[in-house]
Amino acid sequence: MKITRPKYFPAFATALTASLLTACVSTPKEVGFVSLFDGKSLNGWRLLGKKGDGYGVKDGVIYCARGGGGNLLTEKEYADFILRLEFKLEPGSNNGVGIRAPPEGDAAYLGMEIQILDDGAPQYAHLRPAQYCGSVYDVVPARRGALKKTGEWNAEEITCVGRLVKVKLNGRVIVGANLNDITDPKILAKHPGMLREQGHVGFLGHNDYVEFRSIRIKELPRFPRNNVAPEGFVRLFDGVSLAGWKGLVADPPKRAKMAAAEVRAAQAKANGLMRRNWKAVDGALVYQGQGFDNICTAQEYADFELLADWKINESGDSGIYLRGSPQVQIWDPTGGKTNPKHEGSGGLYNNQKNSNAPMKLADHYPGEWNHFDILMTGDKVSVYLNNALVVHDVTLENYWERDRPVYRTGQIELQAHQSPVWFRNIYIRELSRQ
Repeated sequence: MKITRPKYFPAFATALTASLLTACVSTPKEVGFVSLFDGKSLNGWRLLGKKGDGYGVKDGVIYCARGGGGNLLTEKEYADFILRLEFKLEPGSNNGVGIRAPPEGDAAYLGMEIQILDDGAPQYAHLRPAQYCGSVYDVVPARRGALKKTGEWNAEEITCVGRLVKVKLNGRVIVGANLNDITDPKILAKHPGMLREQGHVGFLGHNDYVEFRSIRIKELPRFPRNNVAPEGFVRLFDGVSLAGWKGLVADPPKRAKMAAAEVRAAQAKANGLMRRNWKAVDGALVYQGQGFDNICTAQEYADFELLADWKINESGDSGIYLRGSPQVQIWDPTGGKTNPKHEGSGGLYNNQKNSNAPMKLADHYPGEWNHFDILMTGDKVSVYLNNALVVHDVTLENYWERDRPVYRTGQIELQAHQSPVWFRNIYIRELSRQ
């Protein structure tokens, strides 16, 4: 697969503030850092998928056993942080640092892996660029030349701030990436973990002996503000008005058959209904009607990443239409009448041939805010609900015309389904179509 190098370092440098760069400079006391390893036990760690002898502790180091491994992850999860550690390799050793990793699945793909590898060994003579030591594995290639000889200790520092990832090896910056710059659908589909907001850190063993020591971390605070778009995203709802939104006029096939004058008249009527039933209240976009009058973006979109917070009451029902097609489902898992299977939200409800249910239940209780991160490239959709991957690279079917693929472009719609629903922090990032 094609991986481009040049733009990651400038993007990172301009995005990261001077204060954060100052915070990354090592000081004798390393203010704010907490040790993750007590030097004598694996307290605070969990070994998942143990292979052979797994991991052990000796002489003040954690080691991955020869012929062993698995994922040794912290019990605690981390979002934004600076992680510092030292590692030592034998000839041909292969391991990795898992970041924002889930406890299940392949952490290199469902989270991220910073490669640890004796990449000068003969068996690694034909690596892809993003497989060398220090790379965000299979995603962002690292600059080479900073790794010490086998048998010597290497000092590594990994900084994660939102979508910004920086890796320093032995004092040299070898990765400076803005993950938002990665828009290749194949990479996005293969590595949904790039979108995870938080997860475990740890070591991903591959049957080779590697030692680790001086493992410490500094959590970096986040200061989110409602309806203020994160870097790389555009705000769709300003928190105080319906600017940028319109009422729903029919469905896509019917709209396509309407004359221009007919569309204008219908749109004016739909906008009036929108203004009656959809309100900006306390920083949220709220449906207060009793019908099925969706609210729609004035602009149409092709490939995108969409972020949205939402909440419903008990037995509530709603959804998000992508390119005018239903839908990423929102409903109450406890509502037996409206949801007899007690499925969670996030599934592609109207699919018939492809999966229409979420992979897991990740909803918060009715009345509490939930967070969607929805990725759509081509006809494929992935959905994170509250930082849990509930849909991965599933085809969204065309509900309106079952014999055709989903439309290449279309509006985003927030569904009205006869019950109150609240939305806020609605942001979109358009992706260049490959």
